[in-house]
Amino acid sequence: MSTLKKPDLSDPKLRAKLAKGMGHNYYGEPAWPNDLLYIFPVVILGTIACVVGLAVLDPAMLGDKANPFATPLEILPEWYLYPVFQILRVVPNKLLGIALQTLIPLGLMILPFIENVNKFSNPFRRPIAMSVFLFGTFLTIYLGIGACLPIDKSLTLGLF
Repeated sequence: MSTLKKPDLSDPKLRAKLAKGMGHNYYGEPAWPNDLLYIFPVVILGTIACVVGLAVLDPAMLGDKANPFATPLEILPEWYLYPVFQILRVVPNKLLGIALQTLIPLGLMILPFIENVNKFSNPFRRPIAMSVFLFGTFLTIYLGIGACLPIDKSLTLGLF
């Protein structure tokens, strides 16, 4: 059984809004078919039109043309792969580097089982999760910055 709020037509504010055509959803108008059938498609098509218009008017440039005969001095992966690239670059044994990289998804898979013992959702009341999150975030940023530097400065970030 649904509850429907009936409009109080003696309310002067509502009468003024209805006179201006602004009484939409003020008095419990149902979402079907008014919103879902008429308003949502207009918003979706308007968004698609804006995206297509921006893509046509200002297309994204892909950069310089590739030259297969000139190799750049430093070949770097995309920015989101900098931390794992830095692990492979710094660890002397490449098998150990691959093993360290497999620990990342394994740790993420184990984390929900470790966190299941705590009933609180407030991060300040979950010190283990908060410390693991902060350590992982700082380590990722540290490794990402180090990947952009030469190998001799990558561990110290050029500070020492």
